[in-house]
Amino acid sequence: MDPRLREDDKSILSMSEANIAPGCDTVAKLFRHTAAARGERAAMMHKDFGIWQKVTWRDYAERARWTGLGLAALGLRPREVAGVLAETIPEWLWTDMGIIGLGAVSVGLYPTSSREQVEYIVNDSGARFLFVEDEEQLDKVLERRERMPKLARVIVYDMTGLKRFADPLVMSYADLLELGRAEDAQALRRWDEFVDATRPEDRAVLVYTSGTTGPPKGAILSHRNLIFAIDRWGEMAPTRESDDTLAFLPLCHMAERMMTAMRPLAYGGVVHFAESPDTVLENLREVSPTVFFAVPRIWEKLHSLVTMTLQDATPLQRAMFRRASAIAYAVADRKMAKRPVPLWLRALYGLAEVLVLRNTKRLLGLSRARLIGSGAAPISQEIMRWYVALGIPIFEIYGQTECSGIATFYRPEEFALGTVGRPLSGTEIRLSPEHEIVIRGAHVFEGYLNKPERTADAIRDGWLHTGDIGAFTAEGRLKITDRKSDIIITSGGKNITPTEIENRLKFSPYITDAIVIGDRRNYLTALVMIDQENVTKYAQTNRIPFTDYASLTRAPAVKELVWSEVEKVNKLLANVERIRKIHLLDILLTAEDEEMTPTLKLRRKFVNEKYKKEIEAMYGG
Repeated sequence: MDPRLREDDKSILSMSEANIAPGCDTVAKLFRHTAAARGERAAMMHKDFGIWQKVTWRDYAERARWTGLGLAALGLRPREVAGVLAETIPEWLWTDMGIIGLGAVSVGLYPTSSREQVEYIVNDSGARFLFVEDEEQLDKVLERRERMPKLARVIVYDMTGLKRFADPLVMSYADLLELGRAEDAQALRRWDEFVDATRPEDRAVLVYTSGTTGPPKGAILSHRNLIFAIDRWGEMAPTRESDDTLAFLPLCHMAERMMTAMRPLAYGGVVHFAESPDTVLENLREVSPTVFFAVPRIWEKLHSLVTMTLQDATPLQRAMFRRASAIAYAVADRKMAKRPVPLWLRALYGLAEVLVLRNTKRLLGLSRARLIGSGAAPISQEIMRWYVALGIPIFEIYGQTECSGIATFYRPEEFALGTVGRPLSGTEIRLSPEHEIVIRGAHVFEGYLNKPERTADAIRDGWLHTGDIGAFTAEGRLKITDRKSDIIITSGGKNITPTEIENRLKFSPYITDAIVIGDRRNYLTALVMIDQENVTKYAQTNRIPFTDYASLTRAPAVKELVWSEVEKVNKLLANVERIRKIHLLDILLTAEDEEMTPTLKLRRKFVNEKYKKEIEAMYGG
């Protein structure tokens, strides 16, 4: 079979009965079935006053039902839209399943959304109801209320600071649950009628993609799309009832939505909610999940944590770690190359595991890790190899919002560094003449809301055009090369894939992110964002004077430090790929800044435009 094509027409619309119960052809029906079957088993855990609290599947179903019935009593009808603007908290899931169970459409908004972005998504989606986490998020809505005429009600989860606040547009989530409870008591079968009425072709969720230019686009995903993706999760990354996961990424992002909200509907397990974005590493060590998904920035941060911890270790400890790492890499490289590991090397690895590697995994909170995934952006092969050597089974998930988050898989025994595996069953993947990855399957979305031209550009003749450039290995595994729009063509006509170079740079503990520049130029340069914590520690240790983040980036010794890290990467690159000059960004960027996506990626086009003056200076302008 041609490795560029996987034909499986007969199974494109099929579902595996082993994963999806018969008759559960919508997310609403699947949730009802799963909650009833699991009953008093734990569905999720969250912290309350520092103590982990259990929410059973019965509790989960009850709160989702009351949420949906409360919304119905307030006037929300099937196929209408309701949104959620909150951090990753249990209430997000209760609300999501309540909206979907009602037969309505659920849309998530990033908690870092600006007032303008909230206004745009509420109006573009036609949301009539909006759930917000607290007073801070409520303020974003109230300041723009006159510009959102269709918004009928705002429901607030946390009323701290709002006890004396009264507004006809606003009500508490507690009051909504009470309203739903009363409706449930009066009409016991009404919720089942709503759930039974949901159809596979109905819209289930709207997911707004964080575009690099222009307003975000609302991707329409049906129940059929999501059920197919949920079913195929078991093929891509099989999880079990006994698995523990940690949720912390925004739930409006498709990868986290699938991992935390959708996956457990077929495979169970307990979702632990991080206390806040600032406590993720602490909660990771506390929970020690068996299944964990994160974006590359988190994997880079954890690697950096080990690197910087070693700087405070004794000479003996550093020597032991270097020796253990050398042994671990030797074993990992042989396994990835499908070569046998000699008995003597296995014995050395066992000793390294006991003396060093086990404690390193405990430090990261991954000592129980069974299935670890990275997605949302390409990850450095050096980072992947480091985790594999450590004995942590990390794999890279490939997919897009527009194909319900997943498209390929590989089994642990088929792991190949630098690839994202093979197409899922029922999924066809081809390469266009320009090597763009195109996908066809039941998980491909219906299109972009209110954007027929963008939809026509994304879906052509039934194929989703991803905008990603790729290649297939001789074994039929897919490799992601770069984004089509990101390819650099130098003035000398050389094609450069910047992502690979950027990922090598981010392997350094002193570099958080980087954007390589060079399109139609005669050499490459880079905008670099330093790691504040690690560079600050370096400056303090070496008595480098600075007053704030900006002055830290301007310190000559810091520039020399970062340039030395760039030079390490340059030695691994061809001459045309080497970075000739760098500029350190002097602003500490977070997910709330326009330069960053909510999944902590620099927006290439936006940054190129905003820092045009600094870029020109690197080219003598």
